[in-house]
Amino acid sequence: MGLIDLILAGGVDTLRGEYQMAYFPGDDLFAVNRPRGLPIGNQTSQFWANCALHPLDLFIKQELGCRAYVRYCDDMILFADDPTTLQRWRAAIIARCAALRLTIHERRAQAVPVTTGLPFLGWRIFPYRRRLKRRNVVAFTRRFRRARARYAAGRCTFDQMRHSIRGWVAHAAHGDTHALRRSLLNKPLPRRGALPFRNEGLGR
Repeated sequence: MGLIDLILAGGVDTLRGEYQMAYFPGDDLFAVNRPRGLPIGNQTSQFWANCALHPLDLFIKQELGCRAYVRYCDDMILFADDPTTLQRWRAAIIARCAALRLTIHERRAQAVPVTTGLPFLGWRIFPYRRRLKRRNVVAFTRRFRRARARYAAGRCTFDQMRHSIRGWVAHAAHGDTHALRRSLLNKPLPRRGALPFRNEGLGR
């Protein structure tokens, strides 16, 4: 328990400047001093999310009766056959989260048809395909450009550059991104006497 306290303390107030204070029933004037935030990026973050949201899982499955429910950490999707049910569930979840001293991104939590694509874990998921969100592609493009610049300046080796982008390539490979990856990765290296990029070198 002492180790858990230390790990949680590592994330306290890391996003204070981005956090809008939320008050819950039973709060007093000292609630403004309440520690908040988790050490995002720490390998325990997923575990804490599961601990905190397990009661919400039970509520959604057992009390709301949602038969098609997906959650990974703090991203979740509920499926229903009509928008009225989804709106009712949304209101109920907001209320239950408040009882658990949690809040949701109400602007993002909306009822939408699956045909328009569902934003989930950096993807927009359609019934028969998965596409990366545009901001994901833009962020990678910038990171890749910086990696190429480091290589051209002699500040890293080809293997180091490849290692720095391998995680994104593996992530992108889970969707319909073959053409996207080819367009991004099949470019000649900056002048340094190395071979041009190929899919087999940076990931399929």
